[in-house]
Amino acid sequence: MEDELFDQIVSVFNQLVSWVAAGAMVFGGVVPYIPQYRDIRRTQNAEGFSTYVCLVLLVANILRILFRFGRYFETLLLWQSIIMIATMLIMLNLCTNVRMATELNTKRRSFIDFDWNYFWSWSHFVDYLQCVLAFTLVAAYITYLLLDSALFVETLGFLAVFAEAMLGTPQLYCNYQNKSTEGMSIKMVLMWTSGDTFKTGYFLLTQAPVQFWTCGLLQVIVDVAILFQVYYYSRYPQKPVSHTVSHTTSAKAL
Repeated sequence: MEDELFDQIVSVFNQLVSWVAAGAMVFGGVVPYIPQYRDIRRTQNAEGFSTYVCLVLLVANILRILFRFGRYFETLLLWQSIIMIATMLIMLNLCTNVRMATELNTKRRSFIDFDWNYFWSWSHFVDYLQCVLAFTLVAAYITYLLLDSALFVETLGFLAVFAEAMLGTPQLYCNYQNKSTEGMSIKMVLMWTSGDTFKTGYFLLTQAPVQFWTCGLLQVIVDVAILFQVYYYSRYPQKPVSHTVSHTTSAKAL
């Protein structure tokens, strides 16, 4: 009787841990963007957030979803991509509205102008939607044509996760250029590191495709490198450099 009760408790505990892990995988990636969203709404200033973050994450997650048609992976990872796409669209909508409310130039810039000088700097959110839809349709058509090619499918999967894995490198390079981590949120970097470590471990335990966990390891390495910069530049201050947080530096949205 006691053994049965113990087995039931263990079973419930394992189920609870599984639910928590699943929830962390699906929603954990969007958590760092919640304070960023609130800050932009409060200050009505989106200059500290690069919308190219949204571009990279949208491309990465759209490609990941297409990859699933050629190489099955866990449904939780599919939902993770869907949630991230929705989050990036919400961020884009907010940033576009805030920027247009404060921008002096009233000339409308649209996606259908096909002006590369203003790529991803359009005037209305609908232009971003048009771009995302166009990319999705083209990528989906190419995937449909080449779905029988194992080389294409594996390359598609690698591009999807590699793009996301490299998100921290602009911040790493920016810190190196400035010889400082001034203006960078250390709490955010710690959130990235813990999240990426958990995600990589999850990929390994669930035997996700090799592209997932190798690029996850790359993310962790980049995060650790940024943390090392925090330690190094605080312990050994370099020549002071006057700078502000660049619009295009923080790939993970400080």
